[in-house]
Amino acid sequence: MMKESITDKNNICTLFKIDFPIIQAGMIWCSGWELASAVSNAGGLGIIGSGSMYPDVLEKHVVKCKKATNRPFAVNLPLLYPNIDEHVNTIIKHKVPIVFTSAGNPKTWTQTLKDAGIVVVHVVSSVKFALKAQSAGVDAVVAEGFEAGGHNGREETTTFCLIPEVAKAISIPLIAAGGIANGHGMLAAMVLGADAVQMGTRFVASKESSAHASFKEKVANLNEGETQLTLKEVTPVRLIKNDFYHEVKKVYEDGGDVEQLKSTLGRGRAKKGMFEGDLKNGELEIGQVASQVNVVLSAKEIIAEILEEYKAISKSMSKSKFTF
Repeated sequence: MMKESITDKNNICTLFKIDFPIIQAGMIWCSGWELASAVSNAGGLGIIGSGSMYPDVLEKHVVKCKKATNRPFAVNLPLLYPNIDEHVNTIIKHKVPIVFTSAGNPKTWTQTLKDAGIVVVHVVSSVKFALKAQSAGVDAVVAEGFEAGGHNGREETTTFCLIPEVAKAISIPLIAAGGIANGHGMLAAMVLGADAVQMGTRFVASKESSAHASFKEKVANLNEGETQLTLKEVTPVRLIKNDFYHEVKKVYEDGGDVEQLKSTLGRGRAKKGMFEGDLKNGELEIGQVASQVNVVLSAKEIIAEILEEYKAISKSMSKSKFTF
């Protein structure tokens, strides 16, 4: 019996060999092998976030993920990672089928990965970088609006504005990210020109996420306006407005420079907040769309809910609201 999917001809489903064009973002401290394998087993594409992993830790996650699923999965590879050579060796050694690169020049590793038979996707925040990624030979791009959580583009272009522009500019498949957490957002992104969607915030609040339980609950209880893009002079990042955020805000209010911002940030803040559960002093990275996430569910339940909403809202487009 053929498994139901949104379409047998979706570019991303064909490229990744997955059932549904739903990708779970490779987030630091949140997306290990348990989440990645659960998403892949549910028909989407799960991604291991290698940015917070030492080389030996990544290898353990890849091995466990391969044991937990026989479906395609990916590794997110931040190109500025200091031990990137070791990460690439692990990816090639264990035949990881798909790699999402980010935060760096896609030309550096794309050909090496493709020569090993790996599908390569690059994350961008503008048309300019989407075109550069396409020229570098990547198979698809993720265009991420500044609503997204974590490290972000400096352009501050919203997903609603970014996706149509990138869709017009490139000829390879396009994945939309930033501000998408449900079937409504998924349909909107695809109408705007995306072939698929990538969601981070929604999967932070999943049972399989490696984020601390306190952070998951915090995400599920956020209201609109409780995140802010900040630290643009260091690396732009969207944070929950906790005590640490207000420390950063005070540096700005007092006219502090980049060095003072770096000193306030210190080291290990993201781990302290998202992984260890220090909700006051940790760096809590999450997207604006967290206000639409109200409950911690399993990855399988999340994907089922997204697909149900997607189909329901698609059918509702025949209503009088859309007739004029």
